[in-house]
Amino acid sequence: MSFKKQDIYNALEKITAPGEGKSLVENKNVTNVVSFGNEVLIDVTISNPTLQAKKKIETEITKAIHKNVGENIDVKVNVKVVAAAPKEKPNQIRGKEIPNIQNIIAIASGKGGVGKSTITANTAITLAKMGFKVGVLDADVYGPSQHIMFDVEKEKPLSVKVQGRSKMKPVENYGVKLLSLGFFTNPDQAVIWRGPMASKALNQLIFDADWGELDFLLIDLPPGTGDIHLSIVQALPINGAVVVSTPQNIALADAKKGVAMFQQESINVPVLGIIENMAYFTPEELPNNKYYIFGKDGARNLAEDISTKFLGEIPLVQSIRESGDVGHPVALQENTPLEKAFTDITKEMVSELLKRNANLPPTEVVRITTMSGCSAVKK
Repeated sequence: MSFKKQDIYNALEKITAPGEGKSLVENKNVTNVVSFGNEVLIDVTISNPTLQAKKKIETEITKAIHKNVGENIDVKVNVKVVAAAPKEKPNQIRGKEIPNIQNIIAIASGKGGVGKSTITANTAITLAKMGFKVGVLDADVYGPSQHIMFDVEKEKPLSVKVQGRSKMKPVENYGVKLLSLGFFTNPDQAVIWRGPMASKALNQLIFDADWGELDFLLIDLPPGTGDIHLSIVQALPINGAVVVSTPQNIALADAKKGVAMFQQESINVPVLGIIENMAYFTPEELPNNKYYIFGKDGARNLAEDISTKFLGEIPLVQSIRESGDVGHPVALQENTPLEKAFTDITKEMVSELLKRNANLPPTEVVRITTMSGCSAVKK
């Protein structure tokens, strides 16, 4: 069939450049178009370094040309990632580094009840089993639960002297260090604090604690986007955020807002990916059956839409809830499908973290020797 180079450009006018708000042509992302008979070669540059963004732009270009120019055209797209020119970011929030903590990851969700605390606890234990030094900060000041999940509900952090100053020593179990406001509040009383009070208490847990050396500090954030989230990103240099959601549309709408919060220009915390919790229900007596109670692939599709990594899915299984309630998370199991699910998700998270660390301030890279054994290597 016969077509002109301008026909190709006209088709590409309909495609938006990732994160730019303009078409590929208008934004000058298309650097070259060459045609040989029925074959078209297109060179495109984008600033988004993720594999999802590259695949998405390749697919969109191919579909646009097949639809608007000719369906028999052999389209080949060469996508090159070019770092965007740094912009002036006045008033950008910058946190204060905590000595000896290499990587800080925020675990967030736009909506409550999606299992964020369960994901945090099991991910922390999985990292510890891989050989990392791990800490968990329970920043859900109004509904702390990590002290229950780690079976240390009745423990109290001890006071220790560090360089002449009195500091809190985190409670430790399953190889994970833990601090939570649940240690300091009456379980029968509601925490009725205004934002500034909650933020001040949280800062004490962060900076008045003797965390020692950690490869990872996971922060279990409360649902939503509010004072606590802003306090955390103001106080600490967060390496990345992980967003947890269920597959249903209502939860996904809030998860999208959670991602948008971290991507605010003044906050600018990289989102490492999205985890789909309660992806499907599997009854104990029918382990091979999957019932998609809350919908199917919702978080996976959201991750693709916003060019963010889909880290994996966790099924809705009764034993996950039971294990968390008795303070013995399922990640402690050996050679089970649930242990493998959390291991796979954790490896994906660490892999994304390694890619992101090249662009982050003071925190030091944790290097992985093998993805099967996962160990920390210090510089």
